This record gives sequence, structure tokens and C-alpha cells, in this order.
Amino acid sequence: MQINISGHHLEVTDSLKDYVNSKIERLSHHHDRITSTHVILSVDKLIQKAEATIHVSGKDLFADATHDDLYAAIDALADKLDRQLIKHKEKMRSHR
Repeated sequence: MQINISGHHLEVTDSLKDYVNSKIERLSHHHDRITSTHVILSVDKLIQKAEATIHVSGKDLFADATHDDLYAAIDALADKLDRQLIKHKEKMRSHR
């Protein structure tokens, strides 16, 4: 799985990259056909935002999360993507 991390009005540090990688790698346990992931971290005044697009076979999944703390926004983003992946996998399983 290829993971691209970029920042908007934000310098993406190594610790942020490691944290995002650990959260995104956890998603591959639910779905083995994730081809690529693009994560954008941004700051707008006091609001920290994390958004991601995951390319899965047959569909692109998008989620975003905002919080005062960027690490909490990344956690919320990972939880949203986790739920979407499980739902997508169940749909694919029921169509077979």
C-alpha cells in the first residue's frame, strides 16, 4: 500500500508521518485490496483538520475530521475510515 502525506499550511514532521502511517497501516487488517492512500493535514486558525482518500478495488473512500489537536483529528479520521472499509467489505461480500 502506498501512503502519500502532505500538509497544507503545515510542516509535516517525521513524528506526524510515523503516527499517520501507524494509523493507516492498521486499516489494511480489514481490507487487503487497498492500493493507495492520500492524507492531507491542514491548519486553519485554531482548527486542525485531517482528510484522506483511500483507493480500494471498486471504490474510492473519503473521510475528514477536525479537532483542536491534530493527533485527535488523525484518530477520528482513522476511525471513520475503519467503519467505511468494514461497510464496503460487507457490501462486496453480499454481492457475491
